[in-house]
Amino acid sequence: MGLNILPTAVTVLAICSGLTSVKYALDGRPDIAVVLLAIAAVLDSLDGGLARILNASSQMGKNIDSLADMIDFGVAPALVLYVTLLSTSPVSGIVVLLYTTCIALRLARFNAMLNDGTEPAYTREFFVGMPGPAAAGMAILPLVAKVQFGAGWWTSQWFLCPWLVACSVLVVSRLPMSKMPALSVRPNRAVLVAALAIAVAAAVLFPYLVIFVVNVAYLCYIPFSIRNYRRLAAHPEACVDRSKQRRVARRAIRAEPNRRSMARLRLRRPGRMK
Repeated sequence: MGLNILPTAVTVLAICSGLTSVKYALDGRPDIAVVLLAIAAVLDSLDGGLARILNASSQMGKNIDSLADMIDFGVAPALVLYVTLLSTSPVSGIVVLLYTTCIALRLARFNAMLNDGTEPAYTREFFVGMPGPAAAGMAILPLVAKVQFGAGWWTSQWFLCPWLVACSVLVVSRLPMSKMPALSVRPNRAVLVAALAIAVAAAVLFPYLVIFVVNVAYLCYIPFSIRNYRRLAAHPEACVDRSKQRRVARRAIRAEPNRRSMARLRLRRPGRMK
């Protein structure tokens, strides 16, 4: 019973991280504010997985997750940007308000689409519009560039306001954005541990550069995501086949430990009598 509150606790930690980023932005520490927003995005990606693993999904958890998304990816990035880069712009208040409103509209549309079972199967592999964590990352990308590289054209008011408007448009657009694919094949443990160690070391040693590269890579992947969506829309049977393959692979992965256990429990043949 105690573990069932773990997903909600992670969501609450994400809310605290997002709100604390605003505090550090007000204190003139945009470097810490950026890291806290990134931590909020990581925590947001964990709570849903924990709820599925622990079978702890609930209506309360879904509601608090939506509130956390609004705070962490709508309100907090907008306030951080306004305090650090946009406070001197005469139209900054309108632009920041537009971004926050678009995040709210996107979350409302997402929640409404969860209960809609009329969409084709291949649409479950895509978000409609840019998801909240990615939108927050794109919104603060100029601030990350300033922390990493210093001031430049990316910190000018003439770039920041159109950039935030473009992020707002992507949030409420109908563009398909690929979801993070789940692993359907058991990876090599040594390779997985090595990759995880490298990722953690890079995030600790070069946090702002890692955040910058991840967001730029996601931005560059958008055209490929649109292409994949159009290809699946033209051949929806391919998505059904891939879904079956993933289910078969997951069943095989779950059955493998059982097979190993049965093999260890088998009685060995007695040795020859001497």
